[in-house]
Amino acid sequence: MIVCFDIGGTAIKGAYAKSPEEIETLPRVATPLTDFGAFVAALKAIIDGAPEPVTRVSISITGVIDPESRKITVANIPCLHGRQIEADLEAALGMPVLISNDADCLAMAEYGLGAGRGHRVVFGVILGTGVGGGLVVDGRLINSDGGFAGEWGHGPVSARFAGTPEVELPAFACGCGLKGCLDATVSARGMEKIHRFLCAEEKSSEEITEAWQQGEPKATRTIDVLTDITAGPLAMLINTTGATIVPVGGGLSRSAPLIAEIDRLVRERTLKKFDRPLVVPGLCTIEPGLVGAAVLGFSRRD
Repeated sequence: MIVCFDIGGTAIKGAYAKSPEEIETLPRVATPLTDFGAFVAALKAIIDGAPEPVTRVSISITGVIDPESRKITVANIPCLHGRQIEADLEAALGMPVLISNDADCLAMAEYGLGAGRGHRVVFGVILGTGVGGGLVVDGRLINSDGGFAGEWGHGPVSARFAGTPEVELPAFACGCGLKGCLDATVSARGMEKIHRFLCAEEKSSEEITEAWQQGEPKATRTIDVLTDITAGPLAMLINTTGATIVPVGGGLSRSAPLIAEIDRLVRERTLKKFDRPLVVPGLCTIEPGLVGAAVLGFSRRD
């Protein structure tokens, strides 16, 4: 049995997994943010409650592990940030620990059990509070040993002119320290920034998306600009990786019409012309982080 965790800055989600298809999810517990001992105790309490002997812990987390130093970057959980987290947790828990980025886990879940089944190259995308991604090729996660591959949300590549007719946008500041990142521009918060800039009104991403689906002109303008900005970089990534399916998770993926519009624009811009949907809502909508952690945990052989 593997114990899986999906760890964010607010809550720890846990599950007991006998296989990627057989997962028993557990009640959430609050994430201890500043006390590493309390963090370990929270994991250990769940592990100790397992109904069978545990062979491994597999964790999906918002952070990224540097493949050289093995240190994790996870700014929203200070007690973990900068640690050699796998080694520290293995020592504290007394068993093997596998840690993967949450977007990588989404990609692996979709490859194994979701929209990516039957595809050699799967690029899993998160469009939600932030923008992220993970790449799976021939069943292997590119970031299987850590790293930043797939992080298409960061880098100053967001178009400054977009929409029909074109409008000039500011380079929105990003939490990574740069300006003009997709994470700051086409995420849920980015949608709200675009709408505020274009329409001088405050609306949540959910309200904007719903208004767009009802044909409201201001929301329609915002979505026109946002999807235009999103489609170019995503088409380039598809050209670069050869991905034949792009499952999308995160809060914005709950709007099937929005994903369909992004798909239409992306397919207009890729070198290979697809006669079927390419960018699609992910199918692993219930706890994809836990599912991905389970898929990765059972695929590891050591």
